Amino acid sequence: MSARLALTLAALLAFVAVALGAFGAHALKTRIAPDLQAVWQTAVLYHGWHALALLGIGLLILHFPDRAGLAWAGWLFVAGIALFSGSLYALALTGVKNFGAVAPIGGIAFLAGWLVVAWTVAKG
Repeated sequence: MSARLALTLAALLAFVAVALGAFGAHALKTRIAPDLQAVWQTAVLYHGWHALALLGIGLLILHFPDRAGLAWAGWLFVAGIALFSGSLYALALTGVKNFGAVAPIGGIAFLAGWLVVAWTVAKG
């Protein structure tokens, strides 16, 4: 992942997080149960935070282009958004509990991404 790609994806994913947050707060407010609204908000929260994390990854890649671990971390954050937040969005919209089974895989991707960032920065 290049710095340009990371920064572009970060901006687009942040845009989508804001749009989905607004959609959930307005369009879904009366259409889904309160427990599913909470699921939606959790998806938006993790989506938004990790879009910002990807922005940070892009900036780090600009400063440390030789550290390949940063690109790996970026891809792990993208995967986490798709799997964790994506499965929670699907669960909230459909009520199908099986979508929730995918969320832990996305959560592991988020955790792995943060560990890769820590390892990459610490090893210098």
